[in-house]
Amino acid sequence: MKQVKNYIRRKTLIYKTAVEYGDYTVNHVQGCSHACQYPCYAYLIAKRFAKVSNEAEWIEPALVENALDIIDKEIPKLRDKITSLHLCFTTDPFMYGYNEIANMSIEIIKRMNNNGIKCSALTKGVLPIRLAELSKDNEYGITLISLNEDFREKIEPGAAPYIDRINGLKELHKKGCKTWISIEPYPTPNIIEQDFNDILETVSFVDKIIFGRTNYNPIVTKYKGAKEYYNKLSRQVIEFCSSRNIEYHIKDGTLRE
Repeated sequence: MKQVKNYIRRKTLIYKTAVEYGDYTVNHVQGCSHACQYPCYAYLIAKRFAKVSNEAEWIEPALVENALDIIDKEIPKLRDKITSLHLCFTTDPFMYGYNEIANMSIEIIKRMNNNGIKCSALTKGVLPIRLAELSKDNEYGITLISLNEDFREKIEPGAAPYIDRINGLKELHKKGCKTWISIEPYPTPNIIEQDFNDILETVSFVDKIIFGRTNYNPIVTKYKGAKEYYNKLSRQVIEFCSSRNIEYHIKDGTLRE
């Protein structure tokens, strides 16, 4: 297990998000140890606003030590406004190997559930089986853009192995939890050649699939036919999900007619 070395304090935590499938969110960690090698929007924004100065600082996560105190103060003010609270948009609530971060994430979800607020969570780590003890209204997801472990070690070196992510999600599904998959940012064939249908079939047990293209990456823009490629895969997701009664969402800008 890894130890959190840095702690920070915040004045506020819960805020409304403009992400198309989100509502309110909380980011109780600054930074992420997964060190993803595709352009990370969260890191780019943090660097732009001088929250971190470089990637080395970003991949050493800093936990908001007063997060639970802030949550307790903000819940009464926002309880009637929040449809669902998402963990997290600029960090990972179950960062691989960090029990302290996972424990705080679970405690946040518990407190929201106790106040009648459902939560969703997305991770490149492993979802703890303890989540099955919480509200069955919650929704738990993993990011999965490949099944190739050599590719994962190159592109997401600090994240959990793909099979561990999938197995953790599957165990929660078996316990009756709502589960989902985020296939984003999906790479073009000039980054890696792979069978997209294999990924879909592997996660066919989930309740929802979200699919999105890779952005901010010059390698993708150099791929001739990127628009047609993402259009084809988007339609494949729609057909796959429709035939299996799986909910789906195609991220804005991915399917371009």
